[in-house]
Amino acid sequence: MKSPRGLQAKFLAIMGLALAVVAVLILLLLHRQERIQSEVVGVSRDAMRDSFVASLRRHGEGEVAQLAGSLTNPLYYFDLDAVGELSRAAMTNPGVRYVVVYDNDGNVVHDGSEEIPSYGKRMDDPLAAKIVAAPALLGQWGENTFDVSAPIKIGQQRLGGVRVGYDLKAMRAYQDSALQELRRRLDALGRLQLLWVGLLSLGLLALGAAMLWLIQRWLVKPIRDLAEAAHAIEDGRFGQFDDSDAARHNDEVGDLMRAFSRMSQSLARHDRDIRRMAYTDSLTGLANRLAFREALDERLQQFGGGRGQLALLFADIDDFKRVNDTLGHDAGDEVLLQCAQRIAHTVERVGGQRALLARFGGDEFVILVEGGHHRPGEARHLATHLAEVLVTELGQPIAVHERQVFLGTSIGVTLYPEDANGATSLMKNGDIAMYQAKVAGKNCYRFYSRAMDQAVERRVHLEHALRGAWDRGELSLVYQPVFRLGDGAMVGAEALLRWKHPEQGLIAPSVFIDVAEQSGLIETLGPQVLRAACEDAVVWQRARAGGEPLFVSVNVSPRQLRNGDLPNVVAACLQETRLPPWLLHLELTETAVIGDEVHASALLSRLRASGVKVWLDDFGTGFSGLSHLRRVPVDGVKIDRSFVADVLRDPDDLALTTAIIAMAHSLGVTVVAEGVEKEGQYAVLRERGCDLAQGYWLGHPVPAGEFLALLA
Repeated sequence: MKSPRGLQAKFLAIMGLALAVVAVLILLLLHRQERIQSEVVGVSRDAMRDSFVASLRRHGEGEVAQLAGSLTNPLYYFDLDAVGELSRAAMTNPGVRYVVVYDNDGNVVHDGSEEIPSYGKRMDDPLAAKIVAAPALLGQWGENTFDVSAPIKIGQQRLGGVRVGYDLKAMRAYQDSALQELRRRLDALGRLQLLWVGLLSLGLLALGAAMLWLIQRWLVKPIRDLAEAAHAIEDGRFGQFDDSDAARHNDEVGDLMRAFSRMSQSLARHDRDIRRMAYTDSLTGLANRLAFREALDERLQQFGGGRGQLALLFADIDDFKRVNDTLGHDAGDEVLLQCAQRIAHTVERVGGQRALLARFGGDEFVILVEGGHHRPGEARHLATHLAEVLVTELGQPIAVHERQVFLGTSIGVTLYPEDANGATSLMKNGDIAMYQAKVAGKNCYRFYSRAMDQAVERRVHLEHALRGAWDRGELSLVYQPVFRLGDGAMVGAEALLRWKHPEQGLIAPSVFIDVAEQSGLIETLGPQVLRAACEDAVVWQRARAGGEPLFVSVNVSPRQLRNGDLPNVVAACLQETRLPPWLLHLELTETAVIGDEVHASALLSRLRASGVKVWLDDFGTGFSGLSHLRRVPVDGVKIDRSFVADVLRDPDDLALTTAIIAMAHSLGVTVVAEGVEKEGQYAVLRERGCDLAQGYWLGHPVPAGEFLALLA
């Protein structure tokens, strides 16, 4: 702890610095005062000169004009006595130095004297030429004289003129006298101000000394006592401050000591709050990543050496981004809160007493459950049961903003010590397993396996290779013909994307389409496929000139539908390729549409308004029911191949297919059957009134060139 004398020395230094600053300010003030006095004298001199000049000009011009009028008759009659009398009268005015009356040639007629010694002489001073030539009143300044002249006229006839000279020396003498008096008074004021400044400086010095004494007595000593309390708080001993001495100080110092005691207690309370905030998710109130990681490290230490089993479940809400994009972030927060409550209730009911739940941020939740040491496989069994219940609970609709949202969850499960020995590896494995659950179709769970590492690595390489595959010519379109069952005529084709990898050969569409969807590449590939299909369809119409136009159907991914820009992309593509809108059919999966009917309905209505046809693909697999056809604007439905495959041997599939066809027709919706691979299937569908069909029995997908040859 520092000595109070050190604090006193600091106060002395501050006071000395303050006095030095005051002294500098006083010197600057005095210097500025002297400058101001000089400026005031200069400004006053200019103002007095300007005022005198203006006054002298007005007075002189008025007096000369009046004198010129009085001299008109005497000069006309050449009455020198009258002229002399008026001239001498004018010379008696204050400041008049001379009066001269002259004729039109500039010769002196009278100079105001009795003898008129200059009579008849021509005026030859520097001002005379302008005076004789001046047609009106004229004022001219000389070094010591202000000369005012005016012509003397009778009617329009000029008889001569008169000039009067005013002495400027008297003006300057008066001005100098006034300025001397002004400077004297300013000097007196300066001395008085200097006296007051000196007294003020002495007062400040005395006040500083008094303040230093008071500070030493009232602050330095009490601060030394309070320093110990501050050190206790600094060391984290918040609740150990003894405020019993504060009772002896019934002043501000006592208040400060009592405040230290309250501050110590408040800091202890805030320290607990800060720790809780640092380890708690602000939205859900669950533990956050930091708290979970510390708890996981602690559990791993407890269960090390084969003393127990742990299962880590990594859960991610499926398609949560769609909620934020369509309903807004407030609705997204509400959905997350409801999901967190469902997960918490499920973990509390199923996960056991020592289960841990945390939110890692966004839509990710992590759960840790324990298995007993004496019961092998208990952790796996408990994690399996918990994952199954979570998938079921989170698959239920969520009510938010008066709407129902259907989501789901993908869960990855990893076990300790079977899969990993450390926290980082365990969490990484859980993330990998969760990703595999999403790849498997979402809304399910998967246990981690060593093969998943290789699968993830292959998927990363596949995604990297897929970028730029279109530009490299590796991706191409094939077309599968679509036939009308009524007359067997080909009416269109479905565009299908194929990828021929330079090393791996043909890659299944189910593999690379999913990679494109998950990575976001589909948002780039989708418009490229759409444009290429429209360009090929335009070529078909030219080759089939005079025949029935052929439509082209193009699949649209759920991500493209959620993007919201699909109508603009379609409109731009149709405008560039000049394909008639009714010849473009867009196919959307049933699950993509029912995920958010309001958003999907608005987009599909815009598409249909432009003339584009909308088909619902894989109908019957999304658990939507036929009632959705009344709320979602579509032009056709495609019966999923799984129903068509068994219509010949499964009465239920036949009945369901027949019902779909009948009810779709009642709503004015076209029905398309896909996956027709047998003649019997074709016959049954035609008998049941199905409109269109496609499949290997009717035609395999072929490249654009071969399909064009079919039209010949």
